[in-house]
Amino acid sequence: MSQRSERRGIHVDQSELLCKKGCGYYGNAAWQGLCSKCWREEYQKARQRQIQEDWALAEKLQREEEAAYVSSHSSSQTQPPQSHSQPSLATFSKFEEKKTNEKTRKVTTVKKFFSPSSRTAPKKVPPEKESEKREKEKEEKLQGRRESHGETLLRDLKGIFTQPWEMGSPTEESHEGKTPSPSITRQSSIETDRVSRDFLEFLKTLQKPGREIHKQSRAFIESMGNKKDLSAEELSECVQDFYQGMSDRLLNHFKGSSEKVDRVMDQVEKYIMTRLYKSVFCPETSDDEKKDLATQRRIRALHWVTIQMLCVPVDEEIPEVSDSVVKAITDIIEMDSKRVPRDKLAFITSCSKHIFNAIRVTKNEPASADDFLPTLIYIVLKANPPRLQSNIQYITRFCNPSRLMTGEDGYYFTNLCCAVAFIEKLDAHSLNLSPEDFERYMSGQASPRRQDDPAAWLQSGSRVNPALSQIHHNLSVLSNLEKRQQQVMEGAQSLQTELAEWQDSVAREVQEILERYPLEIKSRASAIDAENVENDRLPPPLQPQVFAG
Repeated sequence: MSQRSERRGIHVDQSELLCKKGCGYYGNAAWQGLCSKCWREEYQKARQRQIQEDWALAEKLQREEEAAYVSSHSSSQTQPPQSHSQPSLATFSKFEEKKTNEKTRKVTTVKKFFSPSSRTAPKKVPPEKESEKREKEKEEKLQGRRESHGETLLRDLKGIFTQPWEMGSPTEESHEGKTPSPSITRQSSIETDRVSRDFLEFLKTLQKPGREIHKQSRAFIESMGNKKDLSAEELSECVQDFYQGMSDRLLNHFKGSSEKVDRVMDQVEKYIMTRLYKSVFCPETSDDEKKDLATQRRIRALHWVTIQMLCVPVDEEIPEVSDSVVKAITDIIEMDSKRVPRDKLAFITSCSKHIFNAIRVTKNEPASADDFLPTLIYIVLKANPPRLQSNIQYITRFCNPSRLMTGEDGYYFTNLCCAVAFIEKLDAHSLNLSPEDFERYMSGQASPRRQDDPAAWLQSGSRVNPALSQIHHNLSVLSNLEKRQQQVMEGAQSLQTELAEWQDSVAREVQEILERYPLEIKSRASAIDAENVENDRLPPPLQPQVFAG
């Protein structure tokens, strides 16, 4: 592996984290480097331009349709009914007439079905009134024919481009539509019930404003249940507009006390997003799931990236550092289990604080921003968090914008977005590798950790992961034990061979001595009086006696 002697490291200027418009707030890659406030302003301007262009196109089409209708009507009056000089206009008029008749028939049928008179027997109509009715129907049909295609298009455009929050207030929708949304009628989860109870207990402390807040929040949730077909950006606009309106009303009520407003808005956000989580997190109208899979595949392909390549100032051999790294990985993974954007931000902040602690313990000095971002990239690569893109987009779309624009939560979240963007664009130059080595590592043909020197391999493994270090240590101990066992077996076999040879040499020496000095067995010598047969009648031997003198 060819590496340069000097490493650049990963450096991001703090000014790059701020909004590109220079408002002083933190920007976001999902908002093209803008903060939430500037992004909404740009989004609204672009949307207004699009609406104006569409209206101009609709008006142009309307004028063309009216001109075509006037020309066809004037030609039909000057020419006999059986004239076929303009077959295309006649065909178009017949088509419009059939379309209008069909629409009128359907509307009449629906009205009859739901009218009370349809349940009773039909009354007989006099011939005079029946003729008047027929004349009136003919006039309505003629009037319906005059409605051009351009007017229909204009009416459709009004329904399409009218802001969702302008179509009726949540309170009106809650009174007019008595049928509750599926999110209200379905069986709530335990967490949803707990959040609802906590929200009600909190609102009791506010008394009269609390009742109004609960009414508006519940009405907004019901209205959102009917807007599931909207795009993710439109859903975000609805939620952010509700936040803005609620915040303005609270500021007027609390007379500018921002602390109380933030406390209330945190509870409102928790209640609303817990109830809407299943319908707005990774919606079907977005490509968040596709981005999640692409990011996960990208991180898995970069599994070979080491601490040295990213210039991460962390030594995992230190127990406290190792614990901080594990806790940071756990926090970034646990982020996906939360429903409220504020709770997800809290896990990102906790992960970042563990990273700063690991850097501080390793360097014995406070960590800098230049050290934080490479370490955060390393943590994301090792954790490979589930649904990372969906969580980032969810926080971006539905979090209280004040949290993302300022404070430590906004700073850490902006750095996480930068880390993900860096991983997506990671190349050989970023890691100080040659393009050939980078391609071989990405394809799996080689690995930077596969070295010829076992000591170097062990040292590299110890810096990558404590568990991997323990595995290599155990393998080294087993290898030494195997060598020692082999030595013991060889010594035992040598001893056995020496014992056999010694036994043979002793036997040969004994045999040689026996051959040199043969053993002669002589007869036993008899006693002096052995041949005296009368000895049994001899007197006993004399015993010494002592006489008194």
